[in-house]
Amino acid sequence: MTETGTGDAQTFYGRWARLYDLLARRTPGIVALRRRAVEACRLEPGDTVVEMGCGTGANLPVLRSAVGPEGTVVGIDFTAPVLERARDLTERYDNVHVVRGDATTPPVSGPIDAVLATFVVGMLSDPSGAVEDWSRLVESGGHVVLVNAARSQQWYSPPINALFRAITVLSTPPTMKLRYDTAPTRRLDERINQAHTALRENADAVAHETHAFGIVRLTGGRIE
Repeated sequence: MTETGTGDAQTFYGRWARLYDLLARRTPGIVALRRRAVEACRLEPGDTVVEMGCGTGANLPVLRSAVGPEGTVVGIDFTAPVLERARDLTERYDNVHVVRGDATTPPVSGPIDAVLATFVVGMLSDPSGAVEDWSRLVESGGHVVLVNAARSQQWYSPPINALFRAITVLSTPPTMKLRYDTAPTRRLDERINQAHTALRENADAVAHETHAFGIVRLTGGRIE
């Protein structure tokens, strides 16, 4: 996870690393969603995949299974306590590397076969720019996959979006503000729309799915 230059965010996510780890593993449907996201990366044994904003590392073992022992998995995040949990989770794998860094300026170079970013671009000040940069990192024929949560557009969305707004406020530093210049859910929607639009513009083939009553959006693009 990252928001460039935001010390408050690092402190916030570091303080709640254990809770985020629990949510990342125990939220109903999350395991199936993670597998679907990894499938969208179209990985083969021996590939190299980078996860931007790997958090506590819940995706890393799934990615490692996809690339096999001969492949390479790199997880990047900016929060030290979060990365400690990711390292503990993957310490038995010698081809999984957890790196502290900013996903907007990732400390990696090619060849990279896929980039995965789950629930990350909503925290970036320039999400479209980040997606464009990730697309340039990927080898021709590789994939960039985004998974994010935003307000549902379904006809039954009002009660779902009310709950989603409450969760967004509680999970965005600083929490419990009484007034916002821009509503957190509106800002989140805008950033996610920018990121997913950028992926469509930089990919020659795109697949899109929605999950969790329209809240979760998964977009995968093949880069040429």
